[in-house]
Amino acid sequence: MFNGNGKGSRSSGAADSFTVIGGEARFHGVLSVKGAVRVEGAVEGDITDATTVEIGKAGRVKGNIAAEALSIAGEVVGDVTASRSVELLKESRVQGKIKAPRLRIDEGAVFNGQCSMGAETELVDEPALPSRKHDALAGHPKESPLGHPKESPLGRKS
Repeated sequence: MFNGNGKGSRSSGAADSFTVIGGEARFHGVLSVKGAVRVEGAVEGDITDATTVEIGKAGRVKGNIAAEALSIAGEVVGDVTASRSVELLKESRVQGKIKAPRLRIDEGAVFNGQCSMGAETELVDEPALPSRKHDALAGHPKESPLGHPKESPLGRKS
């Protein structure tokens, strides 16, 4: 930011840009950041286009986050998408969907939601397994949870 002679000079590269939402700051709306951002305060809205997003221990985000890399030590309620990685640090809390090729969850972190990793990034809800009560009422033979006929204690299949 400053060159050697003490005169200020701004770099125009987005890689050098760093935005901080301080502990006393409250932001409402869409935050489009072309570099890195650190949240120590509160953001209510989406964070987009960032290279790196850091949510500090006191940081709170209620909205979706899209970045290359994301590190969370505070709280996020919303969906998170990262093209490189997501890390949930000790004592962090995340509620929502996470979509990233790499995910690290430290001991003590809390994650409630769905996660999608790798080439298949579409989140899919799995169908519920049929209940045994329903099968018995429908007259189906008794089956194990894997769909194989159960054997009776005498060795006969039921």
